[in-house]
Amino acid sequence: MSAHNRGTELDLSWISKIQVNHPAVLRRAEQIQARRTVKKEWQAAWLLKAVTFIDLTTLSGDDTSSNIQRLCYKAKYPIREDLLKALNMHDKGITTAAVCVYPARVCDAVKALKAAGCNIPVASVAAGFPAGQTHLKTRLEEIRLAVEDGATEIDVVINRSLVLTGQWEALYDEIRQFRKACGEAHLKTILATGELGTLTNVYKASMIAMMAGSDFIKTSTGKETVNATFPVAIVMLRAIRDFFWKTGNKEELGDEWLKPELFRIGASTLLSDIERQIYHHVTGRYAAYHDLPMS
Repeated sequence: MSAHNRGTELDLSWISKIQVNHPAVLRRAEQIQARRTVKKEWQAAWLLKAVTFIDLTTLSGDDTSSNIQRLCYKAKYPIREDLLKALNMHDKGITTAAVCVYPARVCDAVKALKAAGCNIPVASVAAGFPAGQTHLKTRLEEIRLAVEDGATEIDVVINRSLVLTGQWEALYDEIRQFRKACGEAHLKTILATGELGTLTNVYKASMIAMMAGSDFIKTSTGKETVNATFPVAIVMLRAIRDFFWKTGNKEELGDEWLKPELFRIGASTLLSDIERQIYHHVTGRYAAYHDLPMS
Protein backbone atom coordinates (compact mmCIF):
# COMPACT_ATOMS: atom_id res chain seq x y z
CA MET A 1 0.00 0.00 0.00
CA SER A 2 1.20 3.50 -0.78
CA ALA A 3 2.29 6.01 1.86
CA HIS A 4 -0.34 8.08 3.60
CA ASN A 5 -1.52 11.44 2.33
CA ARG A 6 -0.45 13.72 5.17
CA GLY A 7 -2.84 16.43 4.02
CA THR A 8 -2.34 20.17 4.06
CA GLU A 9 -3.58 23.20 5.90
CA LEU A 10 -7.11 24.23 4.96
CA ASP A 11 -6.95 26.74 2.09
CA LEU A 12 -10.37 28.39 1.92
CA SER A 13 -9.12 30.99 -0.56
CA TRP A 14 -8.59 28.17 -3.06
CA ILE A 15 -11.98 26.63 -2.30
CA SER A 16 -13.80 29.96 -2.71
CA LYS A 17 -12.45 30.41 -6.26
CA ILE A 18 -13.68 27.05 -7.54
CA GLN A 19 -16.46 27.03 -10.12
CA VAL A 20 -16.99 23.97 -12.32
CA ASN A 21 -18.15 24.54 -15.91
CA HIS A 22 -21.03 22.06 -15.95
CA PRO A 23 -21.73 22.06 -19.73
CA ALA A 24 -18.02 21.58 -20.51
CA VAL A 25 -17.82 18.60 -18.15
CA LEU A 26 -20.88 17.03 -19.77
CA ARG A 27 -19.36 17.48 -23.24
CA ARG A 28 -16.15 15.84 -22.08
CA ALA A 29 -18.08 12.93 -20.59
CA GLU A 30 -19.91 12.42 -23.90
CA GLN A 31 -16.61 12.41 -25.79
CA ILE A 32 -15.15 9.76 -23.52
CA GLN A 33 -18.20 7.51 -23.77
CA ALA A 34 -18.23 7.80 -27.58
CA ARG A 35 -14.74 6.32 -27.91
CA ARG A 36 -14.38 2.83 -29.34
CA THR A 37 -13.50 0.15 -26.83
CA VAL A 38 -10.72 -2.39 -27.14
CA LYS A 39 -11.58 -5.90 -28.30
CA LYS A 40 -10.38 -9.49 -28.13
CA GLU A 41 -7.16 -10.15 -26.19
CA TRP A 42 -6.70 -6.47 -25.37
CA GLN A 43 -10.15 -6.38 -23.84
CA ALA A 44 -9.39 -9.52 -21.82
CA ALA A 45 -6.19 -7.95 -20.53
CA TRP A 46 -7.95 -4.79 -19.39
CA LEU A 47 -10.73 -6.81 -17.79
CA LEU A 48 -8.20 -8.74 -15.72
CA LYS A 49 -6.52 -5.46 -14.81
CA ALA A 50 -9.88 -4.13 -13.62
CA VAL A 51 -10.29 -7.12 -11.29
CA THR A 52 -7.21 -6.00 -9.34
CA PHE A 53 -8.86 -2.63 -8.59
CA ILE A 54 -12.08 -4.02 -7.13
CA ASP A 55 -12.99 -3.70 -3.46
CA LEU A 56 -15.03 -6.91 -3.21
CA THR A 57 -17.85 -5.96 -0.90
CA THR A 58 -20.75 -7.32 1.07
CA LEU A 59 -22.83 -4.86 3.09
CA SER A 60 -26.02 -6.75 3.80
CA GLY A 61 -28.08 -7.06 6.94
CA ASP A 62 -27.92 -10.83 6.67
CA ASP A 63 -24.12 -11.10 6.44
CA THR A 64 -22.74 -14.04 8.43
CA SER A 65 -19.28 -15.46 9.03
CA SER A 66 -19.90 -18.11 6.36
CA ASN A 67 -20.71 -15.70 3.55
CA ILE A 68 -17.76 -13.51 4.60
CA GLN A 69 -15.60 -16.61 4.21
CA ARG A 70 -17.00 -17.19 0.72
CA LEU A 71 -16.40 -13.55 -0.17
CA CYS A 72 -12.76 -13.82 0.90
CA TYR A 73 -12.30 -16.99 -1.13
CA LYS A 74 -13.69 -15.18 -4.16
CA ALA A 75 -11.35 -12.25 -3.51
CA LYS A 76 -8.36 -14.62 -3.63
CA TYR A 77 -9.69 -16.53 -6.65
CA PRO A 78 -11.78 -13.96 -8.54
CA ILE A 79 -11.58 -15.71 -11.93
CA ARG A 80 -11.94 -19.44 -12.52
CA GLU A 81 -8.50 -21.04 -12.72
CA ASP A 82 -9.10 -22.87 -16.02
CA LEU A 83 -10.01 -19.54 -17.65
CA LEU A 84 -6.81 -17.95 -16.35
CA LYS A 85 -4.78 -20.94 -17.60
CA ALA A 86 -6.29 -20.51 -21.05
CA LEU A 87 -4.99 -16.93 -21.00
CA ASN A 88 -1.64 -17.95 -19.47
CA MET A 89 -2.44 -15.74 -16.47
CA HIS A 90 -2.89 -18.42 -13.81
CA ASP A 91 0.44 -17.69 -12.12
CA LYS A 92 0.17 -13.90 -12.02
CA GLY A 93 -1.42 -13.67 -8.59
CA ILE A 94 -4.59 -11.91 -9.73
CA THR A 95 -6.77 -11.05 -6.74
CA THR A 96 -9.16 -8.24 -5.90
CA ALA A 97 -7.68 -5.13 -4.29
CA ALA A 98 -9.49 -5.57 -0.97
CA VAL A 99 -12.43 -7.11 0.84
CA CYS A 100 -14.91 -4.60 2.26
CA VAL A 101 -17.36 -5.40 5.06
CA TYR A 102 -19.27 -3.83 7.94
CA PRO A 103 -17.24 -3.17 11.13
CA ALA A 104 -18.82 -6.11 12.97
CA ARG A 105 -17.54 -8.47 10.26
CA VAL A 106 -13.93 -7.28 10.14
CA CYS A 107 -12.74 -10.09 12.45
CA ASP A 108 -14.45 -12.67 10.23
CA ALA A 109 -12.73 -11.29 7.12
CA VAL A 110 -9.30 -11.09 8.77
CA LYS A 111 -9.63 -14.67 9.99
CA ALA A 112 -10.81 -16.00 6.61
CA LEU A 113 -8.02 -14.29 4.66
CA LYS A 114 -5.41 -15.50 7.12
CA ALA A 115 -6.72 -19.05 6.76
CA ALA A 116 -6.53 -18.65 2.97
CA GLY A 117 -2.89 -17.62 3.27
CA CYS A 118 -3.19 -14.28 1.50
CA ASN A 119 -2.56 -10.66 2.44
CA ILE A 120 -5.50 -8.98 0.71
CA PRO A 121 -6.39 -5.87 2.75
CA VAL A 122 -9.59 -5.78 4.79
CA ALA A 123 -11.56 -2.57 4.41
CA SER A 124 -14.40 -1.57 6.71
CA VAL A 125 -17.09 0.99 6.14
CA ALA A 126 -17.46 3.27 9.13
CA ALA A 127 -18.44 6.72 10.41
CA GLY A 128 -22.15 6.12 10.23
CA PHE A 129 -22.26 4.43 6.83
CA PRO A 130 -24.17 5.07 4.60
CA ALA A 131 -25.84 8.32 5.74
CA GLY A 132 -23.20 9.76 8.06
CA GLN A 133 -25.89 11.12 10.34
CA THR A 134 -24.84 9.65 13.68
CA HIS A 135 -23.00 11.59 16.39
CA LEU A 136 -19.37 12.35 15.59
CA LYS A 137 -18.15 10.65 18.78
CA THR A 138 -19.91 7.44 17.73
CA ARG A 139 -18.51 7.66 14.22
CA LEU A 140 -14.96 8.06 15.49
CA GLU A 141 -15.30 5.14 17.89
CA GLU A 142 -16.60 2.96 15.06
CA ILE A 143 -13.42 3.73 13.09
CA ARG A 144 -11.16 2.93 16.04
CA LEU A 145 -12.91 -0.39 16.74
CA ALA A 146 -12.65 -1.47 13.09
CA VAL A 147 -8.92 -0.73 13.11
CA GLU A 148 -8.49 -2.65 16.39
CA ASP A 149 -10.19 -5.64 14.78
CA GLY A 150 -7.72 -5.63 11.89
CA ALA A 151 -9.07 -3.36 9.18
CA THR A 152 -6.23 -1.69 7.27
CA GLU A 153 -8.54 0.49 5.17
CA ILE A 154 -11.44 2.55 6.49
CA ASP A 155 -14.20 3.73 4.13
CA VAL A 156 -15.87 6.69 5.83
CA VAL A 157 -18.84 8.73 4.67
CA ILE A 158 -19.01 12.48 4.99
CA ASN A 159 -21.85 14.47 6.50
CA ARG A 160 -23.44 15.76 3.30
CA SER A 161 -25.16 18.63 5.12
CA LEU A 162 -21.76 20.26 5.68
CA VAL A 163 -21.27 20.41 1.91
CA LEU A 164 -24.78 21.55 1.10
CA THR A 165 -24.53 24.42 3.60
CA GLY A 166 -20.97 25.37 2.66
CA GLN A 167 -19.44 24.52 6.04
CA TRP A 168 -16.03 23.70 4.56
CA GLU A 169 -14.01 24.25 7.71
CA ALA A 170 -16.30 21.93 9.68
CA LEU A 171 -15.98 19.27 6.95
CA TYR A 172 -12.20 19.61 7.00
CA ASP A 173 -12.09 19.29 10.80
CA GLU A 174 -14.34 16.22 10.73
CA ILE A 175 -12.22 14.39 8.17
CA ARG A 176 -9.04 15.34 10.05
CA GLN A 177 -10.50 13.58 13.07
CA PHE A 178 -11.29 10.55 10.90
CA ARG A 179 -7.67 10.58 9.71
CA LYS A 180 -6.40 10.57 13.30
CA ALA A 181 -8.79 7.79 14.36
CA CYS A 182 -7.53 5.61 11.48
CA GLY A 183 -4.00 5.52 12.85
CA GLU A 184 -1.93 3.53 10.34
CA ALA A 185 -4.99 2.39 8.38
CA HIS A 186 -5.67 4.10 5.07
CA LEU A 187 -8.55 6.57 4.97
CA LYS A 188 -10.95 6.29 2.02
CA THR A 189 -13.52 9.08 2.02
CA ILE A 190 -16.87 8.49 0.32
CA LEU A 191 -18.42 11.76 -0.87
CA ALA A 192 -21.89 10.47 -1.81
CA THR A 193 -21.75 12.71 -4.87
CA GLY A 194 -25.35 12.03 -5.88
CA GLU A 195 -26.42 13.98 -2.78
CA LEU A 196 -24.07 16.97 -3.10
CA GLY A 197 -26.24 19.03 -5.44
CA THR A 198 -23.70 20.39 -7.95
CA LEU A 199 -20.45 19.45 -9.65
CA THR A 200 -18.86 22.47 -8.02
CA ASN A 201 -19.72 20.97 -4.63
CA VAL A 202 -18.26 17.65 -5.78
CA TYR A 203 -14.96 19.37 -6.64
CA LYS A 204 -14.86 21.35 -3.40
CA ALA A 205 -15.68 18.30 -1.27
CA SER A 206 -13.00 16.31 -3.11
CA MET A 207 -10.41 19.00 -2.44
CA ILE A 208 -11.37 19.39 1.23
CA ALA A 209 -11.15 15.62 1.72
CA MET A 210 -7.64 15.53 0.27
CA MET A 211 -6.51 18.59 2.24
CA ALA A 212 -7.75 16.81 5.38
CA GLY A 213 -5.62 13.72 4.67
CA SER A 214 -7.81 11.27 2.76
CA ASP A 215 -5.76 8.60 0.99
CA PHE A 216 -8.59 7.87 -1.45
CA ILE A 217 -11.74 9.75 -2.43
CA LYS A 218 -14.71 7.69 -3.59
CA THR A 219 -17.87 8.64 -5.42
CA SER A 220 -20.65 6.91 -3.55
CA THR A 221 -21.87 4.32 -1.09
CA GLY A 222 -23.98 2.49 -3.65
CA LYS A 223 -27.00 3.29 -1.50
CA GLU A 224 -27.84 6.70 -2.99
CA THR A 225 -30.38 7.21 -5.78
CA VAL A 226 -27.55 8.43 -8.06
CA ASN A 227 -24.12 6.91 -7.63
CA ALA A 228 -21.01 7.07 -9.86
CA THR A 229 -21.40 8.94 -13.16
CA PHE A 230 -18.95 9.98 -15.87
CA PRO A 231 -19.26 13.74 -15.15
CA VAL A 232 -18.65 13.20 -11.43
CA ALA A 233 -15.64 10.97 -12.16
CA ILE A 234 -14.13 13.64 -14.41
CA VAL A 235 -14.56 16.34 -11.77
CA MET A 236 -13.02 14.17 -9.03
CA LEU A 237 -10.09 13.13 -11.24
CA ARG A 238 -9.36 16.75 -12.05
CA ALA A 239 -9.50 17.60 -8.36
CA ILE A 240 -6.94 14.87 -7.66
CA ARG A 241 -4.75 16.16 -10.49
CA ASP A 242 -4.97 19.73 -9.22
CA PHE A 243 -4.18 18.65 -5.66
CA PHE A 244 -1.13 16.74 -6.89
CA TRP A 245 0.08 19.72 -8.91
CA LYS A 246 -0.29 21.98 -5.91
CA THR A 247 1.13 19.73 -3.20
CA GLY A 248 2.82 16.68 -4.73
CA ASN A 249 0.98 14.57 -2.14
CA LYS A 250 -1.22 12.70 -4.61
CA GLU A 251 -0.19 11.24 -7.59
CA GLU A 252 -7.01 12.86 -16.37
CA LEU A 253 -4.38 10.72 -14.84
CA GLY A 254 -1.94 8.50 -16.69
CA ASP A 255 -1.08 4.81 -16.66
CA GLU A 256 1.11 5.25 -13.58
CA TRP A 257 -2.10 5.77 -11.58
CA LEU A 258 -3.58 2.44 -12.62
CA LYS A 259 -2.55 0.37 -9.65
CA PRO A 260 -4.53 -0.72 -6.57
CA GLU A 261 -2.52 1.56 -4.29
CA LEU A 262 -4.01 4.61 -6.04
CA PHE A 263 -7.19 3.51 -7.80
CA ARG A 264 -10.16 1.39 -6.73
CA ILE A 265 -13.51 0.29 -8.12
CA GLY A 266 -16.18 -0.17 -5.48
CA ALA A 267 -18.63 -2.11 -7.64
CA SER A 268 -18.54 -5.75 -6.63
CA THR A 269 -21.11 -6.84 -9.22
CA LEU A 270 -18.57 -5.78 -11.84
CA LEU A 271 -16.51 -8.86 -10.97
CA SER A 272 -19.34 -11.15 -12.09
CA ASP A 273 -19.64 -9.25 -15.37
CA ILE A 274 -15.89 -9.45 -15.93
CA GLU A 275 -15.76 -13.18 -15.26
CA ARG A 276 -18.61 -13.74 -17.73
CA GLN A 277 -16.77 -11.71 -20.37
CA ILE A 278 -13.55 -13.66 -19.77
CA TYR A 279 -15.53 -16.92 -20.04
CA HIS A 280 -16.95 -15.77 -23.39
CA HIS A 281 -13.51 -14.72 -24.64
CA VAL A 282 -12.01 -18.12 -23.78
CA THR A 283 -14.89 -20.43 -24.78
CA GLY A 284 -16.73 -18.44 -27.42
CA ARG A 285 -20.03 -18.87 -25.61
CA TYR A 286 -21.83 -17.12 -22.77
CA ALA A 287 -21.80 -18.69 -19.33
CA ALA A 288 -24.82 -20.22 -17.68
CA TYR A 289 -25.39 -19.31 -14.05
CA HIS A 290 -23.98 -22.64 -12.82
CA ASP A 291 -20.78 -22.21 -14.87
CA LEU A 292 -19.51 -19.46 -12.58
CA PRO A 293 -20.38 -20.28 -8.97
CA MET A 294 -20.32 -17.45 -6.43
CA SER A 295 -20.43 -14.89 -9.25
